[in-house]
Amino acid sequence: MSLPHAILTALLERPSSGLELTRRFDKSIGYFWSATHQQIYRELGRLEAQGLIRALPAEQPARGQKKSYEVLPAGRAELARWTAAAQDPKPQRDVLLLRLRAAAVVGTAGLEDDLRRHLELHRRQLAEYREIEKRDFPPDRNAPEDRLRHLVLRAGIDLETFWAGWLTHALAEFAELSDARER
Repeated sequence: MSLPHAILTALLERPSSGLELTRRFDKSIGYFWSATHQQIYRELGRLEAQGLIRALPAEQPARGQKKSYEVLPAGRAELARWTAAAQDPKPQRDVLLLRLRAAAVVGTAGLEDDLRRHLELHRRQLAEYREIEKRDFPPDRNAPEDRLRHLVLRAGIDLETFWAGWLTHALAEFAELSDARER
């Protein structure tokens, strides 16, 4: 149920066309809530049918012109209701962790290389988040909405920091296990 709420949030921040929304998802919202272009367009249709958003009137009607959308009062109320509702944390499900557990039973062939690849991916994502932080959240940017957006980014930074540290530790364990097998 969160994709419609992600779209409502994005449209409240700035009325946008479907194409603009997909680009914004690719550059920001997608870091913590991903969606395909098809999913976004399909959800825009649903939100409009539910009366939560509307297409803005075109300045000059033309066939094939992109529609821009804005949130209606009912959409803002729905987003406020959803934001205030309690929600339990989701259980952790990670294929890499499951594969590591399976390796304890069937062996680790190929897994060490994939751990290195994951480490590199997490380090790159961490560097990207830190660049965004440096660019978008200088120390003097202290408005409440900026502080909340920065808090979301900090979650990403902290998660990537965790994964980089954990993967470094896991690779050290693999090295120790390898050394022990060679003795």
